Amino acid sequence: MSYPEKVYFGETGEVNANFRPASTPVDTGRPEHGIHYLATTETTRGEFGLYRVVMRPKAGGPSTHFHRTISESFFILNGTVRLYNGDKWIDAEQGDFLHVPQGGLHAFRNDSDAPAEMLLLFTPGAPREEYFEKLSSVAKEDLTAFRLKHDSYFVD
Repeated sequence: MSYPEKVYFGETGEVNANFRPASTPVDTGRPEHGIHYLATTETTRGEFGLYRVVMRPKAGGPSTHFHRTISESFFILNGTVRLYNGDKWIDAEQGDFLHVPQGGLHAFRNDSDAPAEMLLLFTPGAPREEYFEKLSSVAKEDLTAFRLKHDSYFVD
């Protein structure tokens, strides 16, 4: 295994970091149930997408699905999030981590009586923002096409 190909060819480095204060409001949803866009595909030049998901108590979550082009990783910040690893459900708590490669069955949900927060990491980056923002308003008859457009293949 070796390092990836060079992307930066300058000699002195440059000022190009992106800082996002913790006080930044959610990008979609509400403060008690929403998503923070920490690093989008646009800001990372396609390398990854990182999102902080805030879930209210009993929020549920997506059913079992897989992605063909992106991997998805989950890191629990607080609360209990039920993660499905393709074989069984796991009650994941603060500090727990799950990585799901392309094609891996997975799901997540908050079934607890308490709020929960987690980080979602997609690699390589993909434009997930539209998926997060429009999913709840997509008409039932258009849902399959919308999911396929966003590399989400549901199996149940």
